[in-house]
Amino acid sequence: MKILKFGGTSVGSAVRIKGLLEIVDPNERQIVVLSAVSGTTNALVEIGQAFLNRDKQLAKQLIDTHKDKYEELIKELFTTEEGLKKGKQLVDHHFHVIGAFANNEVFTPTEEKVILAQGELMSTTLWHFHLEEIGVASVLLPALDFMKIDEDNEPIVDYIGEKIGPFLEQNPDNKLFITQGYICRNSFGEIDNLRRGGSDYTASLIGAAIRADEIQIWTDIDGMHNNDPRIVKNTTPIAHLSFDEAAELAYFGAKILHPQSVFPAQRYNVPVRLLNTMDPNAHGTLISKAGCEKGVIRAIAAKDNITAIHIHSSRMLLAYGFLRKVFEIFERYKTPIDMITTSEVAVSLTIDDTSNLLEIIKEVELFGKVGVDEGQTIVCVVGDFGANTHGYAARVLDAVKHLPVRMISYGGSDYNVSILLDSKHKTEALRSLHNRLF
Repeated sequence: MKILKFGGTSVGSAVRIKGLLEIVDPNERQIVVLSAVSGTTNALVEIGQAFLNRDKQLAKQLIDTHKDKYEELIKELFTTEEGLKKGKQLVDHHFHVIGAFANNEVFTPTEEKVILAQGELMSTTLWHFHLEEIGVASVLLPALDFMKIDEDNEPIVDYIGEKIGPFLEQNPDNKLFITQGYICRNSFGEIDNLRRGGSDYTASLIGAAIRADEIQIWTDIDGMHNNDPRIVKNTTPIAHLSFDEAAELAYFGAKILHPQSVFPAQRYNVPVRLLNTMDPNAHGTLISKAGCEKGVIRAIAAKDNITAIHIHSSRMLLAYGFLRKVFEIFERYKTPIDMITTSEVAVSLTIDDTSNLLEIIKEVELFGKVGVDEGQTIVCVVGDFGANTHGYAARVLDAVKHLPVRMISYGGSDYNVSILLDSKHKTEALRSLHNRLF
């Protein structure tokens, strides 16, 4: 069984929604994971922000504007009176759910997540209704019935498998199942989500839970490229990557894939294929256990909005337990660390989540002098940097020798060399590395 995920641009219009059948074979047993229609999540975020600010007039205006877009969508999507009626009832229902929050005295993150979930609930049901109208059998598989995260916001793969398995067994004659990406329930049973880009994660989790034959991520680009095509000319898609290489690239900025989506597939050895909705015949990128190519630099990626924290303390010298105490601060605030470098009396590290930065700095200052650099970018070069290779790290550093590099991370992984520099140097770094390495 295959898992096929389609992003917002792939369902961004009635034409695109209808065009899914050019890719999805209704005679092949598969689960299709859909994101919200392109632009919907951003609109729902704005509506939630208006409710949070208690600006009911603005919220109503945003709701009406976005509902109008959906009403135009269903006019183009459905050709029969019955289909149009069902589509309108669906849109009316979901926008009524959203608008009802205007009556709440207090608007909390829990209500906001309910609003955000409406996008995926609409896109999946609209496609299901469209297939029904044209006589193609499909079954809605509600993600809120099986997708669950624990108290640490980590998905529970075994639970997902336990819930989906019996449902699929009860529908042996059905081939096409449709479910929502991104949304889930938390440990309290409330509607929650897997954060932005979570539809990729949903597909990977389902694929891992049912041990699928393959997970396909359909986007608007023909696979993962060896550099950012928006910045660098003459980039090329990579035909085959290992799970580790793909994970490094996704985490450090390759936008085509959600950073966490590699790990469930890797754990259960389910291949992931990145494909282009606009060019279904393109080869794309296959991610599998056997994808690593020895002695080759594969790709470059960049991660923006990085903050570097530098801690200088004589207490580090010959002291054990110092780094543990520092890391415990970040653990308490649930703030992941991207890069770290150390010397005898100093440690520098980077984060991309600054929501608790002031509190973290206040506690870290108990250990020594603290400096903070914002507006930084991590540039990551991925390839074979194992112990038996030589010369590749030198080539990377030689390519950026004319730029002021703030940090270098090498040796923590066999698959990457990462450098930190001011974001204003990002474009030059990507182009210079590309010219030097490829």
